[in-house]
Amino acid sequence: MPPLNLSLSSKPHWLVCLLLSLSAVHTHAKDALIIPQQVSLLPNVKTQELSISWLGGSATTFDLLILRTEFNVTVFYETVSVMVDQASGRHQFNWTSAEPLECTSLSIKVRSRDGERTSDWSNTEILQGSDEPSNGKFRMYPQDKVVSVGTNTTFCCIVEEGQTFRSIHYISTLMNVTRLSRRTYATTVFHQGPSGSTGNNAYCQDTSREKLTGTVVFVGYPPLLTDFVCETHDLSSTICQWNISRDTHLYGRRATRYFINGRSCSEVKWQQSRKQCSLEGWKGNWTLVAQNVLGEYSLSDSAELSYRVHPVAPELLSVDAHARNATALWEWKYSSYSTLALVCQIELSSTENKTKRTFSGVGLRSVVLLDLYPYEAYSVKVRCGAQQNFWKWGNWSKTFSFKTKIDVPDVLDVWVWMNKDNTGHVIWKPLTPKQSHGPITNYEVTIWSPEENVQHTEIISQNTWTAPINLTRIPNFSSNMKVIVTVVATNPAGVSQPASVIIPRHFTDVDLLAASKVAYTDGGFPLFWKSDANSSCGYVVQWNDAFCTRDCPVEWTKVAPGNNNISIESRNFQAGVRYVFSVYSCSTEAPELLQRWQGYMQELVPSSSVQLSTTQQNSDILITWDEIPLAKRRGYLLGYNVYISNGSQLTLLANLSAQGSRNYTVKGLSIGSYKFTVKAYTSAGEDSGGTAAITMEPYTDWLILEILASLGVTALFLVIATFICYKKRKWVKRAFYPDIPEPKLPGDWSRTQGTLDVKPSPHSMVHIVEKPGLDSSKEMLVVIPEEDEDEEGQGIGDEPVDTDEPTSLRYYNQVVDDRPIMPRYPDSSASSASSLDSGRTDVTYTGIQTSGSSLVFQLDPQGTAENQQPQAGAPVSCGGVGGGYRPQMHPQPQSDNLGLTPSESFTEPEAAISGGYRPQGAWHLDSPEEAEECGSLAPSLGSPTSIASTQFLLPDGSSDEHAEERHQTSSSAATWFTNLLSSTKP
Repeated sequence: MPPLNLSLSSKPHWLVCLLLSLSAVHTHAKDALIIPQQVSLLPNVKTQELSISWLGGSATTFDLLILRTEFNVTVFYETVSVMVDQASGRHQFNWTSAEPLECTSLSIKVRSRDGERTSDWSNTEILQGSDEPSNGKFRMYPQDKVVSVGTNTTFCCIVEEGQTFRSIHYISTLMNVTRLSRRTYATTVFHQGPSGSTGNNAYCQDTSREKLTGTVVFVGYPPLLTDFVCETHDLSSTICQWNISRDTHLYGRRATRYFINGRSCSEVKWQQSRKQCSLEGWKGNWTLVAQNVLGEYSLSDSAELSYRVHPVAPELLSVDAHARNATALWEWKYSSYSTLALVCQIELSSTENKTKRTFSGVGLRSVVLLDLYPYEAYSVKVRCGAQQNFWKWGNWSKTFSFKTKIDVPDVLDVWVWMNKDNTGHVIWKPLTPKQSHGPITNYEVTIWSPEENVQHTEIISQNTWTAPINLTRIPNFSSNMKVIVTVVATNPAGVSQPASVIIPRHFTDVDLLAASKVAYTDGGFPLFWKSDANSSCGYVVQWNDAFCTRDCPVEWTKVAPGNNNISIESRNFQAGVRYVFSVYSCSTEAPELLQRWQGYMQELVPSSSVQLSTTQQNSDILITWDEIPLAKRRGYLLGYNVYISNGSQLTLLANLSAQGSRNYTVKGLSIGSYKFTVKAYTSAGEDSGGTAAITMEPYTDWLILEILASLGVTALFLVIATFICYKKRKWVKRAFYPDIPEPKLPGDWSRTQGTLDVKPSPHSMVHIVEKPGLDSSKEMLVVIPEEDEDEEGQGIGDEPVDTDEPTSLRYYNQVVDDRPIMPRYPDSSASSASSLDSGRTDVTYTGIQTSGSSLVFQLDPQGTAENQQPQAGAPVSCGGVGGGYRPQMHPQPQSDNLGLTPSESFTEPEAAISGGYRPQGAWHLDSPEEAEECGSLAPSLGSPTSIASTQFLLPDGSSDEHAEERHQTSSSAATWFTNLLSSTKP
């Protein structure tokens, strides 16, 4: 049993395996993708487009691979979806190349794709380029290509076989290149701009520079049109017009072509700035198509014939002219206009004006032009349009010029100017060509008086517009007489209507009304006045130069009745000129002045300066100046500025009003030269100024005052001095001429004197004091009043003292001190603290004047007799050497400076050192100045007397006497002045 079971179970096993194997083979065959077959290539070199087709079964997704054959560089590799063409069963894909297809060979392969599964690649198809070895020419692509503005264009250069590439240029720019194959090089130009009429050039060179190849590219726009419309001129044919919005920059065979309703417009004309195409008949609907290489554009229009009538320009225009009207005539090109209702416009132009007049009518051929000016040149032209369903004006005809005929002149505008002496002139405005109506031959002026029935007529030439008036020539003329002036103008056509004016009285009387000021604003002078009921024919406004008073040139204008304001404008107004404006009433009687103004168009600085004059008034200067003439002010004078000149700079002293006085006083000036400037000013500024210089002289009054003051002060001083001298007459007597006391010595001095017997003086006059213990550093010479010691050496007490007695001085004859004598008070308690080595001698002086105080001659406290001994050449003190009296010496003059060092002092002469008694030696202590220099010795100290001698020890010789007199005078003056200032009475 077991073997049987094994056999039965094996058979189904083989069947299952077989079925599974067959199923797998069938599934694999069913899922396999078909390899694309019969790949074909169809290039379009102009558009650089390559059409690739193949048989690929029912697959819709394919991988497309394009390579550059030589370098095997991938150009395009993408998965594309391509539907099968049911008619041919083929798949087709169009690929556009960036480079021209001629540049190099391309290899193309295709495979089917289903998700991630792909079939094998198809056989490679090669698109042969111009760089294959069999084609060895030197070429450049693309050739004569047309591209749109802003696109990128790739150029390639294929060098000749065996040559080497050098460069590619676009216009004049050297381009960067890319190598595509062994012989091909390419470059790309980005965002190209519009080219010219001959296109843009690209050229290629090899290294030999012997050969050059290139190409031309045309860069432009597709057509773009606007305003397409169709109309009729002759009421039967059609004319369509349109505008070109932009230039395509494509010309010649690449230019735009136009089609209307599918019919080519072979002859397209320019009508002004529009394109125009003519068609036979009237369709009512039109479509315009414009085409060029880059694209096409279309527009449409539709209308009925009666709504699109555009008449042509009139022909054969002519004019039949008269003096004040003319008739214009013309012809039409088409006879159909004779039944067309037209509206025509006439443009009439003259030298000063241009107007348009409109006329209408059926088949209109002529019009009448009215209101023309005689003897005036005109030009005229005509254009018309359909009166019903007006579409647009037709074109203008040619211009026709003509001139109207002569007519009589218009009435003149007459005015008069009268002077105060009944003379003046009549003025009229010259006629314009529109007023004269022909050439003026002359004027006739008639002056007549209705009361006297007297008239005078004068012929004036055509170039003169004024005539003189002299009323004094009229017989029996009076100020109340009415005189009329009439003026007419004559031309070849006749005489104008007369223009008359009654001569007014007091025409230039400025004092009738005060002239108010008027300002120039907005190009004129605005005037306003009160209405006058008597002004039946309006008003006359006259203006002239304000500073003209006789036969003045005037201007005037007439104002209509009911109007009482006007702005006066004139091209003759000048800056800096004052004008007077006058308003007169116009009636059947003489003009009457109503109001008057004055004003400047523009104020300027005065044209002349003031004339200065200066006058000195003591310490003041009066500056005066004259008034600036009105004609030279050139503005309203506001005032004056007064300056003083400081070198090149002006300093303002005062600002004076023009209404004030024309003088100014500069006060409180010192003697010297001054320069003043006065400048007048208006609202425009200061003028250049007038200058005057003046030099201040000492004025007489002040000089007299100074002299009188000096004399008064001197007299007052003399009175005071006299009064003081009178009050102090005793002191003055003692100071200037004192009594010389006689010597009062005991004994008999009446006997004849013999030989000088030198004996000690009686003690009553001279005391010889022997005091060896005296300190040399203390007093040397002491004045002892007489009341301190009597003849016996005892004190007197409180008895009266005779001031005339000589004062006793103690004389230490052996004391010698070279140090300067310093004054000290005599009450020093230390004056007798030390003793001297020698005796003391008292010497009596005569004529001693004291003030009651003792004088002490003090030695220099810095040294003593012990440490400073007398030496030869030591300084000489006043009255002797050191502090003692040396009667045997001849002292030298004291140095002015008592503080000199020994080396700076004078030395004693040898005679003084060697000795020798000189009782009459020089004595110089009478002068107050010398007394002060010599240690403040009493200034009234007299001359000493020698022992046993009645003569004063005075200098010898006449010169010494004169010197003594001078010293005594000086001493007396100094003493007088000292006592004068002191409070002590004599």
